[in-house]
Amino acid sequence: MKETIKKTKKAIVPEKKVRKEEEYSAKDIYVLKGLEPVRRRPGMYIGSTGSEGLHHLVWECIDNNIDEAIAGYCNEVEVILSPGNRVSTKDNGRGIPVDIHPQTKKSALETVMTTLHAGAKFGGKAYQVAGGLHGVGVSVVCALSLYMKAEICRNGVKYTQEYSKGKPITKVKKDGKCRQTGTTVTFEPDPEIFKDITFDLKKIINHLRQQAYLTKGIKVKISDEREKEKKVYNFYFEGGLVAYVKHLVRGVGPKQDNIFYVSGEKDEILVETAFQYTQEYEVYEESFTNNIYTGEGGTHLTGFRAALTRGLNDYARKNSLIKEGDDNLSGEDVREGLTAVVSIKIKEPQFEGQTKAKLGNPEAKVAVETVVLEGLTDFLERNPQDARAIIGGCLLSAKARKAARAARQTVLRKGALDGLALPGKLADCSSKDPEESEIYIVEGESAGGSAKGGRDRRFQAILPLRGKILNTERARLDKILDSKEIKSLIIALGTAIAEDFNLEKIRYHRVIIMCDADSDGNHIRTLLLTLFFRYFKPIIEAGYLYIAQPPLYRIQAGSRVEYAYTDSDKAEILSSIKEPASASAKALAKADAKASAAKGKEGEEKLKGINIQRYKGLGEMNPEQLWSTTMDPENRVLLKVTIENSKEADRIFDTLMGEEVLPRKRFIQTHAKKVKNLDI
Repeated sequence: MKETIKKTKKAIVPEKKVRKEEEYSAKDIYVLKGLEPVRRRPGMYIGSTGSEGLHHLVWECIDNNIDEAIAGYCNEVEVILSPGNRVSTKDNGRGIPVDIHPQTKKSALETVMTTLHAGAKFGGKAYQVAGGLHGVGVSVVCALSLYMKAEICRNGVKYTQEYSKGKPITKVKKDGKCRQTGTTVTFEPDPEIFKDITFDLKKIINHLRQQAYLTKGIKVKISDEREKEKKVYNFYFEGGLVAYVKHLVRGVGPKQDNIFYVSGEKDEILVETAFQYTQEYEVYEESFTNNIYTGEGGTHLTGFRAALTRGLNDYARKNSLIKEGDDNLSGEDVREGLTAVVSIKIKEPQFEGQTKAKLGNPEAKVAVETVVLEGLTDFLERNPQDARAIIGGCLLSAKARKAARAARQTVLRKGALDGLALPGKLADCSSKDPEESEIYIVEGESAGGSAKGGRDRRFQAILPLRGKILNTERARLDKILDSKEIKSLIIALGTAIAEDFNLEKIRYHRVIIMCDADSDGNHIRTLLLTLFFRYFKPIIEAGYLYIAQPPLYRIQAGSRVEYAYTDSDKAEILSSIKEPASASAKALAKADAKASAAKGKEGEEKLKGINIQRYKGLGEMNPEQLWSTTMDPENRVLLKVTIENSKEADRIFDTLMGEEVLPRKRFIQTHAKKVKNLDI
């Protein structure tokens, strides 16, 4: 994602004016009918009108298909991506009823599609458990679609109805015969609502694969028909959550041989959980309610964590793995290296918001804690080797945590006792307003000198780093805090780290990584990204982390000087330069392509009157050049670092920066042909 950052200005707040009482009357109260509230405030129902909200439309339709599968009436689900931004979701379930609804006096199909809070999931026996609790899902999709069509197969007859922007444009009509039952919904998002309508196949595949793992025995098919060459993906997993955990930990060394799995019921709540410990330090947990991913967790995840901590401590005490008088393992200790999936089925889930990011049912905590604790106690007794491996890792984590706390307090105390003294190498900005302040993390003293000389001292700070920082993927926090470079960065940012991290104390709202455009620079950038992903993730999630884009080439033709940031920029600049008297444009292009020009110093080539310098390092630019090309908010280009798929990002960092060599070797072999501009 490219983003040009410019200096910020504080908004001027106008003086509040007192309105006369008679200006506010009954005529100022608006009553929105039907699905008008959805179109007026779509973010309230789907989170945003960006990429996440766009894909949320697909998830809402899929939820209904999966609900049929959970209820036992469906075993096939398909998603079809068609040209013209159309998406179809279909199942072989019972099909939405089409008879007249007693309250609305309209077809039940039309009622479900065009009425908020209408559905079979509020009561009755049609769905014992369902993800689409609120009954607003498919109607919201209808409201935000330029076109929608529902096709229902029931009792051997196919029924259809079409809609636009939440309103029916045809009546429910019979449209032939059907041999089986089911529901197909096709929709085209409204460009008035969504400015960028681009469905991400990879994101949809990941979501559907996840649903296939969570629902044993269901066949899931994804067809991408947007291009001439049709792409088809099929998923079917008998192993359920055990297979899902295997998928999540692939390429990482396990700490235990047997994956823990338990399934049980408590107070009519179905609980299913699986986990495995790995040799990594990071924890990864996914929780689901009625197959809906609860990204912010909730009471079911809280119950799992409580059972895990209690179960491991009980076993460790009983088998003298924790000595008398020593502290119990903490929740943080028992979660290091854990990959876990918690899934529950509950009749009346209470989500926080329509996007269902967090579960609030207090009874879910009790149910999960009871089922998991019972299952974990049995698992540890039956698998003593796994039990000792798990608890041994937890005890090591506890030891490291205490060492890290001492080291962390030393770092923070140093900053405090020195009067909040910042690192000596930091050239800070004069502004104390984080919103307008930015810090450049620069590779090397030479580049740091150029950056310090070219910056705007009012709002730009420079922190040069010496050499390559510690690979934080392979070290615990106590070792990380021994690094002088990382300690300097922690103090400069002001957020502290780990348990003490506080995003509100950050000193800069733009943290910019600026490295050389060579292999060493790429390595240093990756090391810094690893550090931020593992220990400063909220900075990334807040949108504060960026990567500077220095130019690759300086092109000079006479008095004209241009900078190219990519090879395509270079080609465009060369083609725009007027034809020299001594050569035709065709000859110039040919000379460039064959690199037959006379070479000057390293990184510089001459093309018949045109000098092209390939920058290998930031230090090759003087302060004025670095400012105008890379640091001036009016001209620079910054890449904002974002996280779209946390688990996939976690896996990539494990592969590229972890201890295991084989996964890294396979990754390099797989992607070798895609590499460009590799410095040798």
